[in-house]
Amino acid sequence: MMHEQLYYGGDYNPEQWPEEMWAEDVRLMREAGVNFVTVGVFSWALLEPADGFFDFGWLDRVLDLLHENGIAVDLATATATPPPWLTSAHPEILPVDRDGRALHPGSRQHWCPSSPVFRRYARRLADAMAARYAGHPALALWHIGNEYGCHVNACYCAVSESAFRSWLERKYGTIDALNEAWTTAFWGQHYTCFDQVGAPRTTPTYVNPTQMLDFRRFSSDELLECFRLEKAAVRAHSADIPITTNFIGMFKPLDYWKWAQELDVVSDDSYPDPLSPDVAVSAAMTRDLMRSLGGGRPWLLMEQATGYVNWRSVAGTKPGGMMHSLSMQAVARGADGIAFFQWRQSRGGAEKFHSGMLPHSGTDTRTWRNVVRLGSDLARLSAVASSGVDSRVAIVLDWNSWWAAEGEAHQIQLDLHRNLLEWYRPLYEGNVHVDFVHPGGALDGYDLVIAPHLYPYTDEDGQHLADYAQSGGTLIVTWFSGHVDENDQARLGGYFGPLRPALGLSLDDFAPLPEHRSIAVSSDRWGPLTGTQWSEYVRLEGAHPM
Repeated sequence: MMHEQLYYGGDYNPEQWPEEMWAEDVRLMREAGVNFVTVGVFSWALLEPADGFFDFGWLDRVLDLLHENGIAVDLATATATPPPWLTSAHPEILPVDRDGRALHPGSRQHWCPSSPVFRRYARRLADAMAARYAGHPALALWHIGNEYGCHVNACYCAVSESAFRSWLERKYGTIDALNEAWTTAFWGQHYTCFDQVGAPRTTPTYVNPTQMLDFRRFSSDELLECFRLEKAAVRAHSADIPITTNFIGMFKPLDYWKWAQELDVVSDDSYPDPLSPDVAVSAAMTRDLMRSLGGGRPWLLMEQATGYVNWRSVAGTKPGGMMHSLSMQAVARGADGIAFFQWRQSRGGAEKFHSGMLPHSGTDTRTWRNVVRLGSDLARLSAVASSGVDSRVAIVLDWNSWWAAEGEAHQIQLDLHRNLLEWYRPLYEGNVHVDFVHPGGALDGYDLVIAPHLYPYTDEDGQHLADYAQSGGTLIVTWFSGHVDENDQARLGGYFGPLRPALGLSLDDFAPLPEHRSIAVSSDRWGPLTGTQWSEYVRLEGAHPM
């Protein structure tokens, strides 16, 4: 999505306000320097107030008004929340949690990702939206769905369970292959047909870890299929307008490497806690991930807060300058657009105390002055639009490893995000640009590759990392790496698999450290060091201690 200026704006929800306020909205948008808004995310119930009856008149007027005022539109397919008439007519689309409880309407995202009924209705709305607005001059970007998996990232209903069985049969081909991959000989879990396999509902104790890992893969894929169906509907009418959906930062439930392949533009919703001492470094790590997911292309900061949010136990607001500095941080890390949720702060509903660009108290406020200032500063940075970031250091991140590493019945309950942050922090503090890479991704051009806690990897990915090291690259592999293969089966004979020769060591035993316990380490090169979380007994097979 190449353009000559940085986008600036936010979610615009005119349907929440009387139509006579719309002209005032766009006047204030122009005052603030807004040139880009997202429209229609939660408007299914108004766009299709009854089954098959579409009312686009109000949205026509909104888009025309925005275009007349030079404001580009990121148009949502409006499928984020099904309308009451749909859930009343088809309660079977409601998702079911792990304990078998249906999640009812009354909030948002109350739909089963595997439901053919939901998919049919969502695709029909996306098709109708694209057919009507594909040629509208305000249209700059298509926005499919919204924050996929934010509230419902897995469903355990009968429909989802049947879809899971089909997914497994496509993956393994035979039930014997599944039994082998899942080690079902343990605890007497041997299956004789796919119909016996269930979703990993609540059980007396630990669920089969490979079953859980496959269910996470399946759940990410099912949501991605929902996205693909809507994307296909849009593409049938609109071949030249780029497509996005908004990611949610470093979000565990969805394999964003796979999702990013489907997007023309990566976009992100970013809400680091302003009260956290790690707010800047945590935000920077997320920015670098978004740029990396898109292969280095410009990305969009689709949502952030001007101040406080409504969903933390203590909703601290951003102190003076933080909104501006975090926005500029995103631009410096490759963002071509800075946007907020939302334009006008809602007067009612669950997010009325989620800060907006135009707050409850109006324009004579600190927030509004900050919004206007940021718009002015971004307008002066048009020269950096669509510019790149050159990185010589990469951090390896794999969602399959994340899912497996944080599973149950391990020697330690790993917090991968926290540990990634500790590897990222010194690079951030040293102003070293960082990319994230998949373990099988291209490593050419990186002077240093860090693989933190890469618990499982395939033989191919392990060999790929080994080849990088053996060809002269510097590879750091941390503890809790290479213990298992992609099926979460232990690698025998010293762990690490194909990476073992490159590492020059094998692992004899684990010695994790309890909280508040540390271990002293002596190093000829680094002097006395202190270890926390983990220690282990290793046998050197060519490696030399430093």
